[in-house]
Amino acid sequence: MRTDQRAWRDDEAGYDRVARVFHWLVAALIAAQFVIGWTMPDIHKDTRPEGLIAWHLGVGATLIAVVVLRIVWRLAHPPGPANVSPLLRAVSQVTHGLLYLALLVVPLLGWANASSRGWSVRLLGLLPVPAIAPTGSSVGHAMGDIHGYLAWVLFALIALHIAAALFHRFVLKDRVLQRMLP
Repeated sequence: MRTDQRAWRDDEAGYDRVARVFHWLVAALIAAQFVIGWTMPDIHKDTRPEGLIAWHLGVGATLIAVVVLRIVWRLAHPPGPANVSPLLRAVSQVTHGLLYLALLVVPLLGWANASSRGWSVRLLGLLPVPAIAPTGSSVGHAMGDIHGYLAWVLFALIALHIAAALFHRFVLKDRVLQRMLP
């Protein structure tokens, strides 16, 4: 490994500090999104993007940006392989792939729905991002329903991810979970 990368790695087989920061930042943003999503008012035809709905849009846009940065970082700085069986490695790769896909698709569908309603979406709640669906688009409106259903799929994938981490820690008693802990 090159010397300039050593500062970023604590453990050859683990995730580097930047990857861990991205992981836990995404986890915090997702937790916030689910709390906001469950507590915000239902969205109807005349709903305005205020209060919790505006927060949901801003956190969602931030989530997309952080997930994209996380994916770019991971592609440029892949972690060392975990010491697990080929079957567990394959299951992990599929699960992580589905998690990354859902972490992109779910907020993109919400963004399309917001765009179709003519709502402004702002990165970090401040910087406006362009609409990705025309105002009044029936497809964009339908994306809101799909967004809601796929959020539950994302929730299930996250629960599976957490269960797998705990399985590694308490059943297999290996160091897979420690690879992502600070």
